[in-house]
Amino acid sequence: MKQFTKQAIKKSLKRIFLYRACLVRLKTMGVEKVFSYTLANEAGVTADQVRKDFSEFNIKGNKRGGYDINDLLERMEKIFHRNKDHNIVLIGMGNMGMALSKYNKFVQRNMNIVATFDIDPFKHKIRSDLPIYPMSRLKEIIDRFRVRVAIIAVPEISAQEVCDELVRNGIKGVVNFAPVLLKVPPGIVINNVNLCDELESVIYYVHQLMSGDGLKNIELLYRDMKY
Repeated sequence: MKQFTKQAIKKSLKRIFLYRACLVRLKTMGVEKVFSYTLANEAGVTADQVRKDFSEFNIKGNKRGGYDINDLLERMEKIFHRNKDHNIVLIGMGNMGMALSKYNKFVQRNMNIVATFDIDPFKHKIRSDLPIYPMSRLKEIIDRFRVRVAIIAVPEISAQEVCDELVRNGIKGVVNFAPVLLKVPPGIVINNVNLCDELESVIYYVHQLMSGDGLKNIELLYRDMKY
C-alpha cells in the first residue's frame, strides 16, 4: 500500500555534513587536532551538541587530547559509505536535469550518474558522455549497473508515474526535485527538494530579520535556517 512519504534528513546528520566541511577547512589550514568547543565555534553550535551528535553516530575521541581530524574525517566517510561507488540514474533532462547531470561534485563523492532518461525522442540523439535513454530501457540500465538510488527532475504532472516505475524496477531511494509529494510503499526513502520552498524560507527569514520582532530573535532565526 502506498503512502505519502517525506523522508526528512535528521538534523544531527545535517550537522555531520557541516562538521565535515569545517574539518576539511581546518585540515587545509594545517590543523591536525580539534576540540569539541573549537569545532562547535566553527559550526555555530555548542560543544555539548557536537559531542551528542558524535555519540549518536558512534564517533569517539580523546576529550583531553582532542579529536584527530584525519580520524574524524575517516569515520565520517564510513557514515556516508564513501568507500563504495554509488550508481545513480537521473530521470528528466530539462534545465534542472541537465544542470544536475553536469555537477562534478557527484563524482568527487563517489556518486556516479550512470545514465539519464527522458521521454523526448530528440534528446536520445544528443551525443554526450552521459547517454540519454528512453524510459523503455530503465529496467535494463538499473539491473546492469545495480542502481538503487534515483533523481527525479521531471514536471509535477509526471513525477508520480516516474516514481512508481522506479520503485517497480528496484529503486530504494529517491531525491525528488518535482514540486509534489509522492506516494510510495513503505521502505522507500524519499528526500523532497523543493527549490521554491527553500527560497521562500529564506525570504520569510529576511523579512523577519528586517522587522522589530525578528531582530530580537536573530540568533534563533539563523539557527533555524542552518538546521
